[in-house]
Amino acid sequence: MMMRCAWATSAPDYIAYHDDEWGRTVRGDDGVFERVTLEAFQSGLSWLTILRKRENFRAAFAGFSIEKVAAFDESDVERLMGDAGIVRNRAKIEAALANARAALDLPGGLSDLVWKYADPAAPVPRTGAELPARTPGSTALAKELKKNGFRFVGPTTAYALMQAIGLVNDHLAGCWVRDAVNAPQSEAAPC
Repeated sequence: MMMRCAWATSAPDYIAYHDDEWGRTVRGDDGVFERVTLEAFQSGLSWLTILRKRENFRAAFAGFSIEKVAAFDESDVERLMGDAGIVRNRAKIEAALANARAALDLPGGLSDLVWKYADPAAPVPRTGAELPARTPGSTALAKELKKNGFRFVGPTTAYALMQAIGLVNDHLAGCWVRDAVNAPQSEAAPC
């Protein structure tokens, strides 16, 4: 039997996400925007809820195209508030639109900004208790995103994003995925 991180064993959706996505490199502005948006929607909820609604989110938010979401208006907010397939939270919906608009204005793009905070030297966790909820790097990332107009991106959400897209490798020691998920050394800058 292959060892997995303990959080990933309670549901098939978690297993698939853990094995195929979590901690693997995501680059490109739209891909990073999707993860920023989903992490913000997850705030206060189970990640399993978001995973199970992910395809609905993709449909509702135009495949997470930054340009398309940035053009959404109040009628789109109302449409999204009526969409039972997603999490209907007005503040989070409005944040997603604001974040798309802010992403359009970033020199170099969202992906480049986020990847400045990669931490390939993060310690190897042995247990889930060793995983931080936030780090100095996630605090700095959240601060920079907020400075650029992003919302719903506090240090804890920023750290979850860092874990999800490969800025840190928080697969536990002994997890079969850990070795396959190495933060890119050549792209990383110290936090």
